[in-house]
Amino acid sequence: QVDLIESGGGSVQAGGTLRLSCQVTGVNISTYCLGWFRQVSGKEREGVGIMDNTGDPSYADAVKGRFTISRDNAENTLYLQMNNLEIEDTGMYYCAAPATPFPPGPCIGTMLLGGIGMNYWGKGTLVTVSS
Repeated sequence: QVDLIESGGGSVQAGGTLRLSCQVTGVNISTYCLGWFRQVSGKEREGVGIMDNTGDPSYADAVKGRFTISRDNAENTLYLQMNNLEIEDTGMYYCAAPATPFPPGPCIGTMLLGGIGMNYWGKGTLVTVSS
């Protein structure tokens, strides 16, 4: 049984910061590809960033330089530090994991494909950025 629980969402003004957490049970995140995804009502889900099984992060162009993914292996928790938030960052944020440990290439592919290939999803945490 793999479970992912996101937390840390909220309402902030543009330029503000938030830190999202994803508590994972059922897999050892130090050996797994994990990803952050977001969805705005009426739009397709998009990848925000991933951390591959080697611990290297990759980011979508829209968030590069503003968002940082990290993980705490001891806590089995994935984080998404979001700085300089923009109104366009508003959405429901999800973390996700595949059924098997992907190597780095396919892990990045799941981000580029909006989460296709990920099997386990959290329920999400809402981020609202206002002007």
